[in-house]
Amino acid sequence: MGLLTLPIRLPVMPLQAVIRLAELIGDEAERELRDPARVRRNLEEAQRRRAAGEISDEELSRIENEATSSLLTGTTRGARQDRR
Repeated sequence: MGLLTLPIRLPVMPLQAVIRLAELIGDEAERELRDPARVRRNLEEAQRRRAAGEISDEELSRIENEATSSLLTGTTRGARQDRR
């Protein structure tokens, strides 16, 4: 960045930093959503809740389908709703 362009770019720099931070947060969120360990924990929790009678077989099936599809396709519930 040259001394001549600095005064022009200076007002925009905070906005660029915020945009970059949002991108980093989004990337990390996607990484966590696709984490196989997280999917496994969710499935184990759903199976534990079904064994305890807290949820029905249909609810367990729905949770399993969502977890599996998020792992395989990388989509989340929010991403599927955005496409509708």
